[in-house]
Formats: sequence, structure tokens, C-alpha cells
Amino acid sequence: MKITIVCVGKIKEQFYRDAVSEYVKRLGKYVTVDVWEVADEKTLDNASAAEERQVLSVEGERILKQLNDDSYKIALCIDGNKTDSVGFARKIEKIKLDGYSHIRFIIGGSLGLAPEVIKKADMKLSFSDMTFPHQLMRVILLEQIYRACRISSNEPYHK
Repeated sequence: MKITIVCVGKIKEQFYRDAVSEYVKRLGKYVTVDVWEVADEKTLDNASAAEERQVLSVEGERILKQLNDDSYKIALCIDGNKTDSVGFARKIEKIKLDGYSHIRFIIGGSLGLAPEVIKKADMKLSFSDMTFPHQLMRVILLEQIYRACRISSNEPYHK
């Protein structure tokens, strides 16, 4: 199984980069993981709705260039489906059983994801009703993928 995380922006803080590296290393036992970063657009503090739509559109175009039709695409959205860790592991197993060998997770920037990107996704996934920094979300996602791999391999995991 191959996992690609397509995300907006670069991680600035070293501790986040270290955490991402650690989980990518741990996941190497189970899957191949790539993290693809697309450039983010500067958003003004008091941006109008039109300016925000433009930022989302530009970032969305960059994301769409990284997506193809042979992978199962999961967009991380606050209004997506929620599940627990066991359910997440089962979903990944079902995606494999449905014939997919590649899953692409999509994490938007500070404004979220463009509607065009969400439409292209096969599934919307939410980790919480809360908003998380998109840099931290990479770490949370990788940890949950790692946990799902351990669950699917019948290995112990912290509940």
C-alpha cells in the first residue's frame, strides 16, 4: 500500500518536522509514505470573501495537479465523516479490498480546501469539530495511519 499526503505549505517548526519524520520512519514497516507539499498563498489578515475564494482556488489548482484517478482520495474536512481509530483502520482495509493500492490524503491550508478539490475526493474525513493548525494535522494524520496499520496487523496499540 502506498500513502501520499498532499498538503498546502511547508512546515516551519522543527518539532513538527521531527514528528513527521518519525512517523514516516515507523510507517515504513507497513506502507510507503510520501508527503507532497504544494505552495501556499499569502492570505491577508482582513481578506474579503472574494480574496479568500481566490486563495482557495489557486491552492486548489496546485493540489489538483497532484491527484490522479487511480488512487483513493480522502479530503480532510471539518464537515467530513468521523470515526474512531478501529473504524479508520477498517476503512483503510476496505479501500485495499476494493482494489486500491494507493491512498492520497489531502490537507488544505489555513482556509481549508477549494470546493473543486473536495468534489474530486472519494471521501471526506474529519478528526474533530475543532480546528487544528494544518501543520499539526499532518502529525495527527500520520499518527492515526500508524495506529491503523498496527490495528490491522493485530499489534498492540494504546487505547
